[in-house]
Order: sequence, then structure tokens, then C-alpha cells
Amino acid sequence: QVQLVESGGGLVQAGGSLRLSCAASGDIFSMNVMGWYRQAPGKQRELAAAIYSNGILTYADSVKGRFTISRDSAKNTVYLQMNSLKPEDTAVYYCKINNYIMDYWGKGTLVTVSS
Repeated sequence: QVQLVESGGGLVQAGGSLRLSCAASGDIFSMNVMGWYRQAPGKQRELAAAIYSNGILTYADSVKGRFTISRDSAKNTVYLQMNSLKPEDTAVYYCKINNYIMDYWGKGTLVTVSS
């Protein structure tokens, strides 16, 4: 069992910033990839950013240059720094990890960007 606790969502004006955190605990063993997905109302869930165990970073085109993903391996925590937020970034953001065995998802945290 792996538990994921997300925090940092909220309401922000366009152009503002938020930092999301996702702390993993439990039978983590080794982390393959940690990432953030998002799902806007009426849309499919999509990858926003991911960080792999070898340090490779992946970003959706829509967030490149504005979002930064990072991790603290000692704390099994992944962060998503979101700058220059736009109304279209409004979504529920989900943390997902893969520990070489299976995927685990957080419950999600709502980010609302007002215009």
C-alpha cells in the first residue's frame, strides 16, 4: 500500500503562482516516476509534468516554461511550481507515482485560476 497526500491547491488570479506538493508514504520501495496530471471540467485527464528516477523531466506543451516539477527523494515528495497561471490551467491536479510495481494516484487538489 502506498498513500499519497497532496496539498497546495486553491484559488489564484491569472498571472499568479501556486506550489503543489505530493508526499508519498507506505510500501514505496523504489520510485520510478512521479508526476502530476490534471483534469479540467469536461475534459480528459492529461499529463502536466513528470520526473523520472534518472532525472528526466517531461512537460505538456501547454505548461512548458511556466511549470517546474521537482522532487525531494529523501522525503518521497514531488512538487509542482506553477507560475504565470492562466484560467485554462483550472483543473483538479492529481499526483501519480509508479514504484516499478504499479501506479498510485492521489485524490486530487483543485486549482482555480480566475481571470
